[in-house]
Amino acid sequence: MAEAMIRLDGIHKRFGDLEVLKGVDIDVAKGEVVCILGPSGSGKSTLLRCVNLLEPPEKGDIYIEGHDICKGPGSGTGEQSWELDFVRQRVGIVFQQFNLFPHKSALENVTLAQEKVLGRSRQEARAKAKELLDRVGLGDKLDQYPERLSGGQQQRVAIARALAMDPHVMLFDEVTSALDPELVKEVLDTMRELAEEGMTMIVVTHEIGFAREVADRVVFMDGGVIVEEGPPAQVLESPREERTKQFLGLVLDR
Repeated sequence: MAEAMIRLDGIHKRFGDLEVLKGVDIDVAKGEVVCILGPSGSGKSTLLRCVNLLEPPEKGDIYIEGHDICKGPGSGTGEQSWELDFVRQRVGIVFQQFNLFPHKSALENVTLAQEKVLGRSRQEARAKAKELLDRVGLGDKLDQYPERLSGGQQQRVAIARALAMDPHVMLFDEVTSALDPELVKEVLDTMRELAEEGMTMIVVTHEIGFAREVADRVVFMDGGVIVEEGPPAQVLESPREERTKQFLGLVLDR
């Protein structure tokens, strides 16, 4: 097997007395789309935030393109060195909440980090932003402020903003959960296009249809551990574990 784009090895995370992740192992290959399902509180979102070092794990190793981001230079001194720059340059993340700057237009929201973090010129950053906003179907909304955009449009601006940093991996954390049902499709369509173009993606979602259609692999989590994983047809249609069957029964009956 080729070197995994992302590899998590024995990841543990707790918040006070609550152990949220209890030794999670997972590999994600380049170009693979992995959808993570599970009930609220199962550790799905915390797992994503560990990959991006928004929540550094207490124990375990995370490798991105073979590089252990939890053990950078200086780790031998007994202090963990979190290699944030390395991670931020390679891993984009989109959250349930759009987190756009309300006083900046769609174009400015996608331009800002390119200039501040990547050091791109204003002209280069604007050209990239226009290209990406057009790609997500918002080429006619460049000068609109977030309050004038629908929830689905705001989420697509957030996706364009993440893509503007040229990530090697995209993380999506329940990105359709805050949207009205009629706005969900336009965001999922954008994510489908990314998958078709070969973007490596980890998607925390409750959208079973999206997972069935787009994922290369489905992971079911509960209680801070991976209960079951495999091809979508196997996990979603013929789950082996009783806990997976219970969860899917509840979700699919809605």
